[in-house]
Amino acid sequence: MADRVLETMPEEVPELPELLEKVIIFALEEMKEKMEKGEDIVPFTCLVVKDNLFMESHPGDTPDQCFADARHTVEGARGADAYAMGYDGYIETDEGVKDALIAEGGMPGDEAGHAIGYLYTVDADGNITFGEEAAYIGEAPNFMEGLKEADEYSPEEMDQRYVELEDEGEGLYNPEANPTEGYAEVEDDGE
Repeated sequence: MADRVLETMPEEVPELPELLEKVIIFALEEMKEKMEKGEDIVPFTCLVVKDNLFMESHPGDTPDQCFADARHTVEGARGADAYAMGYDGYIETDEGVKDALIAEGGMPGDEAGHAIGYLYTVDADGNITFGEEAAYIGEAPNFMEGLKEADEYSPEEMDQRYVELEDEGEGLYNPEANPTEGYAEVEDDGE
């Protein structure tokens, strides 16, 4: 999964909102842990809704299908505060193409999202070595650009959206449809 072009390696790294940074780093750490266990990295999204983190995988036959499915999920997430999308990809650098675990994320109403990644190498024996720190890659599309802040939705707007999703057979979390989905608590420092 790699066919995605982002504006990379800006000279100045922007300061990200704390919640966005947390969800992006969470996605990166999830992928790193899976890779260290020898598991495949299936593209996925993490949605922050109040104090919960909902995860959904987005398998597909092509990268375009994975990204389209992730976009569809995130664009329909009224009431979510932030998201991250994680995938295994690569980054073109001055030294050539480098493998990377990449997490893109954004917040409602922001024009652009942001991408952060862990560079890694795999030796002939299959041993994985990760870069010491996650690195800011650059701006990315923000799948939440067209959404309002979570608290700006009326209960009627929220109910209507989720009734529409249920009628279409969709939802944010359906363990019978995809048992790899789940959720986790998001810690809030109160800042």
